[in-house]
Amino acid sequence: MSVPEQFAEIAARVRNWGRWGDDDQLGTLNLIDDAARRRGAASVRSGQAFSLSLGLSEAEGIQAGFIPGRINPKRTMIALHDPLSDDPDWISSNEDVVELATQCATHWDGLAHVSYGGFIWNGYPASTVTEEGAQRCGIHLVRTLVSRGVLLDVPRAKGLDLLDPGYPITPDDLDAAAELGRVEIEAGDVVLVRTGQMAHLALPGRPGPGGGPPLERNLISYTWPTPGLTMATAEWFARRDVGAVATDTLPLEVFPCEDPAIYLPVHLLHLVEMGMTQGQNWVLDELADACAASGQATFLLDASPLPFTGGLGSPLNPTAVL
Repeated sequence: MSVPEQFAEIAARVRNWGRWGDDDQLGTLNLIDDAARRRGAASVRSGQAFSLSLGLSEAEGIQAGFIPGRINPKRTMIALHDPLSDDPDWISSNEDVVELATQCATHWDGLAHVSYGGFIWNGYPASTVTEEGAQRCGIHLVRTLVSRGVLLDVPRAKGLDLLDPGYPITPDDLDAAAELGRVEIEAGDVVLVRTGQMAHLALPGRPGPGGGPPLERNLISYTWPTPGLTMATAEWFARRDVGAVATDTLPLEVFPCEDPAIYLPVHLLHLVEMGMTQGQNWVLDELADACAASGQATFLLDASPLPFTGGLGSPLNPTAVL
């Protein structure tokens, strides 16, 4: 397998294999310790709470068919006013079931989500992912994910409402956003990188760019091209021992990819080399407005996944408390 030189050099510098033992399956989530959680709790000032999740329904679904099999959520009823006793006027039951792809909306990518060169995180063979799911590095192993969250509002730091389509976010951009938020990243922080891309989803209650009318909802514009993280930012996160990272875009990284010779290189650097859990499609605009108004960029973040045994990822409703 031929690996582009730039990618290979960065991969060698950020690789964490063996750092937490040869049998580790959590990667940089090991950095989220009691001290990181206490920092998160100490960030709470007003007590305002923000859901960072998209709605889970077919109508609100963001999948436009680009990723085969990644369907939008479908909810159906399996019981509707079904009597549970001989007296129909006594107790009746309503119940539903949901079919969804675990990465169709707001989610975490688990460490077994991607592989290259025959390996997933920490040198486990790619073959440890089978029809039964992830035999190593399954999302169910992440029992809790609570830490200090840090918002890096890249467009606001540039005086923009949203980044241009396909804009490549650089380490300098992350530095500028951290300076705007007057925050230093510490080991175990979970960093949320805002691009403003969700303006293309015209979410209910949200104004358009500049406070004007909302843009027309357009799943293609949301999906492609998208601003996002570049390969160079992997070293930025690695130097700061970031626990996990998430963005408000579908691919997380800049797309189309910065190097045509390698597809989704940031996924490979984060998940395979660093062991850093990453999230996509996080709703960050309301939180960003509150952070700007309060002058704080840190908060308590609870982003614990659902314990799908052997899962390659998980939908979630991340909650930030300012």
